[in-house]
Amino acid sequence: MKIKEVIVVEGRDDTTKILQAINADTIETNGSAINDTIIKQIKHAKDKRGIIIFTDPDYPGDRIRHIIDQAVPGCKHAFLTQHEARAKHPNNKSLGIEHASPETIRKALADVYELKEAHASEIAKENVINSGLIGGAQAKKRRERLGELLQIGHTNGKQLLKRLSMFEITKEEFDNALAQIQREEKHDSE
Repeated sequence: MKIKEVIVVEGRDDTTKILQAINADTIETNGSAINDTIIKQIKHAKDKRGIIIFTDPDYPGDRIRHIIDQAVPGCKHAFLTQHEARAKHPNNKSLGIEHASPETIRKALADVYELKEAHASEIAKENVINSGLIGGAQAKKRRERLGELLQIGHTNGKQLLKRLSMFEITKEEFDNALAQIQREEKHDSE
């Protein structure tokens, strides 16, 4: 089975790892210095087959994702958590798709999102604050887990509301993910 869309990744190691997990074609950005030639390739591939942006869960990966999304609207997005993309060797602090397991890559690609024009979110800033996702001892940890459960990637406090809206996360999905986090926290404290 082959993935219809072309997957945009950062480098050759990412392509190698993806091909171990699935049959797909990739375009490599070769880091964050994306030139016009790469953008043209991505636009052409999007018009012909569609695009899935699948970059590392770090600042350069988010920057690449943003550049492509601005230049080529309508791409789909796949995410890995930082935990899933961390090198397995304790001395290696590297973070990237090339460190993820084939199963994790398949799951991330099965859970792709397509960004749409801004829509009115059911989730208000008060919901995010009252849920302990901004400003609090556990806020960062809770946001990371929420990003995993909703497959929207890691965000900081300022990005969270925008990401929830961008992926059209419903209030019900948000509440279910929060309930899961609260169950896990209760279980961990026992």
